[in-house]
Amino acid sequence: MADAAVSIDFADLDESSATNRTRVRSEADGGIVTQLRLDHPSLFLRPTLRQASDVTIEPDYWTTVEGGRTLVFVTAYGSDEEFEAFESTLETDPTLFDPVCVDRYPDRRVYRLAVAERTLTVVSKTAEFGGRLLDCCSTRDGWQVQIRFPERDALIEFNQYCRDRDVSVAVEHLRVSDDEDDGVIALTEKQQELLAVAHEEGYFDVPRGISQDELADRLGVSKSAISQRLRRSIGALCASSMSTR
Repeated sequence: MADAAVSIDFADLDESSATNRTRVRSEADGGIVTQLRLDHPSLFLRPTLRQASDVTIEPDYWTTVEGGRTLVFVTAYGSDEEFEAFESTLETDPTLFDPVCVDRYPDRRVYRLAVAERTLTVVSKTAEFGGRLLDCCSTRDGWQVQIRFPERDALIEFNQYCRDRDVSVAVEHLRVSDDEDDGVIALTEKQQELLAVAHEEGYFDVPRGISQDELADRLGVSKSAISQRLRRSIGALCASSMSTR
C-alpha cells in the first residue's frame, strides 16, 4: 500500500508566532559611538609604547590557546630604526612575553605577543558591557579606541570599570548612532590639521609639493606617524563618502 501523501497548508500557521520564534534580539537601533583615549602603566604594550613612541600599533586580533594563554597579533608601522628600538623594548615589557615577529613588509611588521598575567586588558571587556570595538590604535598618550555601545548606561558602566582600575579615560568624540550609521567617527583634530597642511602644501598634487618627511618636520612628529595618520584619515573619509551613495 502506498504511503499516504501528507499535505501541509502553511497558510494555517500563525504568521506572527513563526516570526517570533526566529526573531533575534536587536540592539542595532540607536546607541552611542564614542572615541576614547585610555592610559595606564599596566595596559597591554604601554611600557613599550612609552619608550618607542614613534612606532604606531594596531591590534589585528587576539585568541586564547591551550593552557589559557592569550595571544595578540599586532601590526606595527615604522622604519627599520624605529623597529629596532621597538623590538628591544619588547624584551623588557612586563605586560607581555614571548614576542615573535611573524611577518615583515617595507613599512610595517606583524608580531605575535603573549599577554602577561597581570596585564590590564580593558578593551577586551567591551563585549561584557554590550560594546563593539570599531577601531583601536596606539598613540603617544595611550590607546585610542572607537566603541559603539547600545545605550548610554553601557558606556557609563564601562567608564566605571576603567575608573575602578585607575585607568585614565578621556572622551575625544561622542555622538548618537542612527539607522544609517557607518561606524566612522569625525576626524580628530590632529587628522584635520594634517590633511589641511597636506592639501595647502600640495601633498596631493602631481608632482607633490611636499613629502611625508617634510610634513613630519612641519608637524613635529615621526614619518611613520604621518604615514599612519594619513592612511587612517583618508580611509575614514573614503568610508564616509562611500556610505552616502
